[in-house]
Amino acid sequence: MSRWIGPIVVAVIAALAAWYATLAATPTVIMDRAWERLAEQAGYNRMAHTPLVTADHQTIVRPSPDLAYSICAFDLSQSPLEVMANPVPDHYWSLTVFDSVTDVAFVESDRDTKGAPIRVVLATADQQVPKGARKIVMPDARGVALIRVLLKSRGEIGAVDAYRKQSFCRPLKG
Repeated sequence: MSRWIGPIVVAVIAALAAWYATLAATPTVIMDRAWERLAEQAGYNRMAHTPLVTADHQTIVRPSPDLAYSICAFDLSQSPLEVMANPVPDHYWSLTVFDSVTDVAFVESDRDTKGAPIRVVLATADQQVPKGARKIVMPDARGVALIRVLLKSRGEIGAVDAYRKQSFCRPLKG
C-alpha cells in the first residue's frame, strides 16, 4: 500500500494543477475570442452599432433579443480611449466596460445618470488624460465597452438607432 502513496500524491497534485490552470486561463481565452470577433465588426477603438440579434446572427454568447447592442473592442496600447454613451429617452440603457479577463471595470446606467450621457476616458494607470476627464483606470490595454438599450418592441429599433448611433468610442488625440 505504501508504494501507491507517492503516485497518488503526484496524481492529485497534477489534477489540482490542471484544474487551477484551466480555471485561471478560461476567462482570458474567452475574452480573447470575443475581443477578436467583436473587433471584426468595426475594428478596434470604434463603436459598432449592431443589428438586432436573431438566432442566425449572434456575435456574443446568449445575447438578449430585447436589447440593442453597441460594441467597442478597444486597445489602449497607443492612447487612452474616450467613450460616450448617449441617452435613449424612456428606455433603460447602460454602459459596461469589461477588461481582458471578463471582469467588469465600469458600469453605469440611465438610472445612475438621470438621463444624462455617460462620458468616460479609459486609460491604463500610466496614461495621462485631459484635466477634468472622468478617468477609468483599466488593468491592461485590451477590453470591450458595451452599450445596451432595452427595447419595448423590436419595431422601435429605427427610433432607438437615432439615439444610440450618437454614442461613440474614439482614441484621444495626443
